Amino acid sequence: MTQADAQSTSHPYAALTPDVVLDALAAVGLAGDGRLMALGSYENRVYQVGLEDGSRVVAKFYRPGRWSRAEIREEHAFAAELTGAEVPVVAPLVLGGQTLHEHGGFAFSVSPWRGGRPPELDDFEVLEWLGRFLARLHTVGSAGPFAERPAFSAQAWGEAQRDWLLAHEAVAPEVRGEWQALCVDALALIAPDACPSSATGQFGLKNASLIRVHGDCHPGNVLWTPAHELGGGPHFVDLDDARMGPAVQDLWMLLSGERRQRTQQLSALLDGYEQVRDFDRRELALIEPLRTLRLIHYSAWLARRWVDPTFPIHFPWFGTPDYWRGQVAMLREQIEAMQEEPLSA
Repeated sequence: MTQADAQSTSHPYAALTPDVVLDALAAVGLAGDGRLMALGSYENRVYQVGLEDGSRVVAKFYRPGRWSRAEIREEHAFAAELTGAEVPVVAPLVLGGQTLHEHGGFAFSVSPWRGGRPPELDDFEVLEWLGRFLARLHTVGSAGPFAERPAFSAQAWGEAQRDWLLAHEAVAPEVRGEWQALCVDALALIAPDACPSSATGQFGLKNASLIRVHGDCHPGNVLWTPAHELGGGPHFVDLDDARMGPAVQDLWMLLSGERRQRTQQLSALLDGYEQVRDFDRRELALIEPLRTLRLIHYSAWLARRWVDPTFPIHFPWFGTPDYWRGQVAMLREQIEAMQEEPLSA
């Protein structure tokens, strides 16, 4: 994105000052004591706020224009369903009879504060526990569809993002042609009519049963508390990316390392998952396609958000020729991976 493009769009959070945050909480009956700490969120603005009674809450201010009010309320309703089924998620508080509020031009919600640390993903017992947890989440998620929120698709997460990056000249000119050609090859493998000799051609996104999923189930969105504590174990703190998708979307981001390591991790996850709910093993063929779509989508997400000052600060390497050369290398790797046999467990 050019500097002129960045300057032509105003920063959406420019008006969200600490006073606005505290005034928003006061408007829903919560008196802050002045303690305000920004939490690690780039898409939205999220704050831990101390209240006068000594307790803490988390206030989340949604990025203007990203989700409609109906889509946000659907996320909140899903969280309420999950808590009703005793699935440990941190759901928004009902204040004044509602979970979504407006103040100063911003939509916001307030949730209880929950501590925790990232899960130890090299511990197979932890992975098995996470598998049971995700199966419980998916049992609720399969009970009915989202009416407002979109579904994962190669068009939305791949083709549309590629086209946006090219139209806005966000890809470094040194590798633009190569990156575009690799995107074409990668997306052709994911397309519904992909060659049947490829792993993805045997079972694609069009074949999967779509349910309500977390959507962004990486380790940073799972907090772990010691098992001996009340409510110990995993809990989710963010359903912002919830949408319709295959169940495997919530598993693959918990896998890392070489193929042997990922196979072992997947086995532990599925050992736990299948204690609670059946898993369609054919969906394992979607892991590398979903990883490829996320790779393309992530670059577009960074480029689209570059007008937000927090992005250049936290992602200073984005947009450089070296960054795009790295993307070219990863796309090559993904094309190879999508033509290999899927992981099995």
